[in-house]
Amino acid sequence: MSNRFKPKFNIKKGDNVVVITGDDKDPKKARKVLEVLTEKNKILVEGVNIVTKHTKPSAQNTKGGIVKKEAPIHISNVLLWDAKTGSATKIKRSREAGKLVRVSKKSGEVIK
Repeated sequence: MSNRFKPKFNIKKGDNVVVITGDDKDPKKARKVLEVLTEKNKILVEGVNIVTKHTKPSAQNTKGGIVKKEAPIHISNVLLWDAKTGSATKIKRSREAGKLVRVSKKSGEVIK
């Protein structure tokens, strides 16, 4: 993918999000974003989409065995968590003092 048409997302690493569709759907529980994968339009969310991976013994992991870890989910399956209203919210972008900031559509608060 070229950098010229790189997608822009309203969700960043470290944000709190709510999963709105899928097996881990819970509109009242905020979870932390671990990583944003812009090339694949996916994000890694803490405790969501847990998969089991069978690993062979190696130099780093001498035992091997079954490892549980998070797998990426599509970015359209989450909404940003608004702490002021205590629910999920959509985001709009606006300029403040020459900088582009994210603003919650429900509460109107600037999201850091």
